[in-house]
Amino acid sequence: MSSVRCILLDIETTPNVAYTWGKYDQNVIAFQKEWELLSFAFKYLGAPARDTVCFSRQETASEADLVVSAWQVLDEADVIIGHNIDQFDNRKLRAKFVEHSLPPPSPYKTIDTKKIAKSQFAFNSNSLNDLAAVLKLGSKKSTGGFDLWLGCMADEAKSWKKMIEYNKHDVVLLEKVYERLKAWYPNHPNFALFTSTDNRKCPVCGSGKTQRRGSQVLKMRKAQRYHCQQCGHWFHRPVSE
Repeated sequence: MSSVRCILLDIETTPNVAYTWGKYDQNVIAFQKEWELLSFAFKYLGAPARDTVCFSRQETASEADLVVSAWQVLDEADVIIGHNIDQFDNRKLRAKFVEHSLPPPSPYKTIDTKKIAKSQFAFNSNSLNDLAAVLKLGSKKSTGGFDLWLGCMADEAKSWKKMIEYNKHDVVLLEKVYERLKAWYPNHPNFALFTSTDNRKCPVCGSGKTQRRGSQVLKMRKAQRYHCQQCGHWFHRPVSE
């Protein structure tokens, strides 16, 4: 059985452009332009940081071409990891797929590091940058503010260079945060099933270096408890196994 095709993903979009009569709590009078996909960066889990890839509107003739490229990446993935991916990246991309008459990509699982942080811990902030800082894993690259997005929308080469670096670095930082949090996630997709039928392998990292650590009483039965010696994840399997 082939290994799991797991990618880390981050997208950037343009803002909506609209007319209003004021600055705060305004009703939009009229849209001038809907938001668009600006760029997306991705890398395969475990691949070197230098292998992070970014596609952007700077390189494409139209947004449709960029959306097709994103669709192809998702279509080939088994699992996609992102920060706030379930509420933002995944839904934004699906909106663009429908807009450009693309069918649903092949089914994939998502792992949302923001959901892991919110459900398992009580950090003061669950933003990617703040989590990385607290965990001493680094920080996001500075954008310099909204002018970077305006520069890309104006097709300025300097702004595009900075945006692509920013987008790719977010993916690298995302992987570091994911690696630190993954052992704590009880609903992690079972990576071991992609490479083996041995249920004693760790479902999070796929390692066979697991130890039996007593039993665990469930609602209706008792299960064998295992502890992964590689990533630290705890899991259980039926006693008969």
